[in-house]
Amino acid sequence: MADPSPVRGPVVEADGISKRFGATVALSDARISVAPGESHALVGRNGAGKSTLVSILTGLQNPDTGTLRFNGEQAPAPGDTDAWRSRVACVYQRSTIIPALTVAENLFLDRQSKGVLRPISWKQLRGRATELLAEYGVDVAPTARAEDLSVEQRQFVEIARALSFGARFIILDEPTAKLDARGIERLFDKLRSLQEQGVAFLFISHHLQEVYDLCTTVTVYRDARHIITAPVAELDQQALVEAMTGESSRGSEPAWSVTGRTRPDGAPLLDVSGLSLAGAYQDFSLTAHAGEVVGLAGAAASGNVRLGETIAGLHRPQAGTITVAGRPVRTGRVPAALAAGIGFVPEDRHIQGLIPQRSVAENATLTVTGQLGPFGTVLPSRTRAFAERMIGDLDIKTPGPSAPVSALSGGNQQKVVIARALATEPHVLVAIRPTNGVDVKSKESLLGTVREVADAGKSALIVSDELDDLRVCDRVVAMFHGRVVAEFEHGWSDEQLVAAMEGMSGPTDTKERDVSHH
Repeated sequence: MADPSPVRGPVVEADGISKRFGATVALSDARISVAPGESHALVGRNGAGKSTLVSILTGLQNPDTGTLRFNGEQAPAPGDTDAWRSRVACVYQRSTIIPALTVAENLFLDRQSKGVLRPISWKQLRGRATELLAEYGVDVAPTARAEDLSVEQRQFVEIARALSFGARFIILDEPTAKLDARGIERLFDKLRSLQEQGVAFLFISHHLQEVYDLCTTVTVYRDARHIITAPVAELDQQALVEAMTGESSRGSEPAWSVTGRTRPDGAPLLDVSGLSLAGAYQDFSLTAHAGEVVGLAGAAASGNVRLGETIAGLHRPQAGTITVAGRPVRTGRVPAALAAGIGFVPEDRHIQGLIPQRSVAENATLTVTGQLGPFGTVLPSRTRAFAERMIGDLDIKTPGPSAPVSALSGGNQQKVVIARALATEPHVLVAIRPTNGVDVKSKESLLGTVREVADAGKSALIVSDELDDLRVCDRVVAMFHGRVVAEFEHGWSDEQLVAAMEGMSGPTDTKERDVSHH
């Protein structure tokens, strides 16, 4: 029997979309079209218009001009939540799963029973959840509490929840930002199997390699406009970066890489000896010198982030010592780390880094309020003067020091976090994934700032699994499951470093073997 279903058009088609916020043009005559079962990448620098497009595709914002269709039909009316949910879902970088509830409760939030007055049948709810999870191959118990799930499992639950509303078009906004390489692999496997069932994805990522690993089509936005849509296979990485930046790349090495530098040999500024934290890392030692940027590379489960946080005073290790500029630091206390001369750029600017409703000036000076006026007062004029200097030094794009930090792009918010870390004029700057979720240009600027800190005679530690972050380092120490497994001088190859971070560096490499036995 012939297939009765007609040839289907795009699951989503946006055309001529424009959107202004006051004087800011967020989108100008933008367009995108995604076919059923397609994995379509949307890339562009911060401020290119990606977030605005997502808010329009999900019904959170109305476009000023243009048309939006799902499966050939006009988009639902604004505010018709159920209609929007049945057409499109977005899995954001920050999970919308409620930690205190079970998986089943999260899956059927606001639809636990058939009617307002009908009591909830928990047995039935768990049964429905079990069926739903099985249908999409999500290996999680419906009775598990969401807070006990890994980041990756939470994402799978969010995807299953979206599909249960009938949506066959899912937007993934930076879905891999908090996953390690194995988690990314499992996520991509899951997405490929869903594509075979006709589910289409719009994939937004700053990791360009993932675009090549997962997607068949890529669309580039720049300065609020559509620049190009092309099959991924026909656009090499250099052409893709050129489309994003609007300029030819200067050679293959990023501008901030340190190829050809001689290793700094200033005085030891940071000395970490025998640090151990249960469940995170064991017997870790490291010395960083004045003028040196050291990379601490490792995947999500390597312990590198917890180690960086320990140096900044967030965790108290069971054993070991930290010394800065020859003076011992009291571990497990942030004020002690600050006083000792350790500046800290946390991993998540949204949760640990910023007070969104406060101004750029207030956020930049949180660490030095005691120095901004006599007897514990804070003089607005000093706060403003300090912030203006930082805005100039770090090239922070903001309407002014008094603008709320929430109004800034991701890259500029991150510069404010760095400004605050540098406000205390630290001996050592510890930066955890400093370019997480920012665009290519901001990345260059942020890493250039870290480099300048070291060049001014300080020391910097970059804790990251992002290869671009690590290119600014004079040397890179690789961790795997809580231990140092290799150390690389600059000039390392991506393959070498990734192999070490993935625990694949074999004993054939004598240097790696020697380091791991220290």
